[in-house]
Amino acid sequence: MALGDAQGGTQYAMGEKFAELIHEKTDGQVTVDMFPNGQLGSEQDTVSSASMGLLDLSVLAINNITPFSPTVGVLTLPYVITSPEDAKTLTQGEIGQQLAENTIRDAGVRVLSWAYSGCRVLSNSSKPVATPDDLKGLTIRVPRNEIMIASYQEWGVNPLPMAWSETFTALQQGVVDGQDNPYITINAMKFYEVQDYITDICYVFSLEPLIMSESKFQSLSPDMQEIVLEAGREATTHSYDYLLESEESIKQALVEEHGMQIIEPANGESEWIERASSIWPRFYDSIGGEERLAEALQALGRDLN
Repeated sequence: MALGDAQGGTQYAMGEKFAELIHEKTDGQVTVDMFPNGQLGSEQDTVSSASMGLLDLSVLAINNITPFSPTVGVLTLPYVITSPEDAKTLTQGEIGQQLAENTIRDAGVRVLSWAYSGCRVLSNSSKPVATPDDLKGLTIRVPRNEIMIASYQEWGVNPLPMAWSETFTALQQGVVDGQDNPYITINAMKFYEVQDYITDICYVFSLEPLIMSESKFQSLSPDMQEIVLEAGREATTHSYDYLLESEESIKQALVEEHGMQIIEPANGESEWIERASSIWPRFYDSIGGEERLAEALQALGRDLN
C-alpha cells in the first residue's frame, strides 16, 4: 500500500486500520505492507501504477484521482463540501457509489474506503491572511488540479502547481510561501517547522480514498473480494471517527506547542466563497454536467441557484 502522507495523519490511520482488518479477517494469512511518505512515487503516479496492476493499493488525495476520472471533481469544487457531515453524506451515499463506479471505468482502480481529513486550510510563512486580497505577493503551492488552480486565480493569485512530495522542501527553501491542507496533514507533515500562519477557510474538504487495482481485485476469490470490501467499509467508519476525535486537539497543539497563529477569514468567509464558487460553471462538462452538481447539493439540502 502506497501512502502519500507521512505516518501520523488520516491517511496512515485509515490505511493501518484497513491492514489490521485484512489481517484479522484472513486469520493472518494476508498482510498489507505500508509505504508512507510517497516512497512508491507521487500520488498521481500511484494511480497509474495501480491501473496497470503494478501496485495493489494506494491512499491519496481525491484531487489526484480527478485527472484520471474527471467526474470525481464534483467533490473538489470549492464550497460544495463544508463539513464532515457533508463529506459523509456524499461519499457514503448514491453519489459516492456512482463516482466509485466511474473510477473503475475511467482509471482501472476501485475505491475501497474513504479517509476524511477535514477542511483544507491555508498556511503561509509571511503574514496573516484574512481576505483574498491579502494573498497578493504570496506564492502558494497547489496540487496539479485545474479546479484548485482556478480557485486561487479567482482570489487574484497564480498558484504554483507542484507534486506533494516536493512541497515541504519548497516551503523550507522559500520557493513557495504557502500551501493548503487540513490541520491533521499540516501536523503530520510537520509544516509548523516552515509555516507560521493558518487561515481557517474551508474551500475544499480533503477526502483521501483508498484505491485498489481493479485487475488485482478481479484476481481475488469471491470470498476474498468480500473481505476486502468489508474491511474498506469498516476503515471508512474508523476514519470518520478519527477526524472527529482528533482535529480539535491537533489545532490546539499547532497553536500552543508549535506557535502557529490561526486567523479567521474576514466577514464569515463571504468574499472567499463568492469568488471561488464563481468557477463552478467552467467545470460542469468535466464533472458530467450541471445536474451532477445540482444532485450533490440537493443531497446536502441545498440548491444550485
